Parts: sequence; structure tokens; C-alpha cells
Amino acid sequence: QVHLVESGGGLAQAGNSLRLSCAASGRPVNSYTWSWFRQTPGKEREFVAGITWNSGRTDYADAVKGRFTISRDNAKSMLYLQLNSLKPEDTAVYYCALHWKLIVTIPINSNEYTYWGQGTQVTVSS
Repeated sequence: QVHLVESGGGLAQAGNSLRLSCAASGRPVNSYTWSWFRQTPGKEREFVAGITWNSGRTDYADAVKGRFTISRDNAKSMLYLQLNSLKPEDTAVYYCALHWKLIVTIPINSNEYTYWGQGTQVTVSS
């Protein structure tokens, strides 16, 4: 079993930055694709960014490309998401999710991820 805990969310003004973190515990996670999703009330959980096990590949949703950066530190079992140039439409609960198969791709379907954190709220004011 893997336990994921997000942190770093909060209130930010449009144009400012936040950095989200996701800490993993329970089992080693350095062999697995790790991603961020977000969700707003009444909407499906949507893919934001993902990173393969060795950071060799990253992928981003078009809405965040050029503004958000995903990274990971396998030695610390940590995942990060740097959110720059924030917009009000980035307001959501952000979740980290771990894919539990040995793949070198980055699935964007939330159903393919096995472990999820509890989420951290990001609110961007205009």
C-alpha cells in the first residue's frame, strides 16, 4: 500500500505562483509514473501533468503548458508541481496520483491510477 499526501495549496492572486508537493510513503515509488490531476465541483477529475519514473518524459495538459512544471525526487519519494502565472481558472482541488504498473508512458485517464492523495485546494483570485 502507498500513502500519498499533498501539501502547498492555498490562496494566490492571479499571476502569482504556488508550489505543490506530494509525499509518498509505504512502498518505493521510484519505478512508477506519477501525475497531478485537478477537480472542480461538478466536473470530472482532469489530468494536469505527469512524469515518468526516471523523469525522462513529462506531459502537460494544454491549459497549463508553459506555466506549470512537474518534477520528482525519487530519493525523497517526492513529487512537485510548480504553478506559475496562475489564473482564476486554475482554481481546483489538486491531487497527486501514482500509476502502479511499470510503464514508460503517462496516462491521462484517472481510472488508470491506483493510488491517490487526499487533495490540496488551490484558489486563485483575480
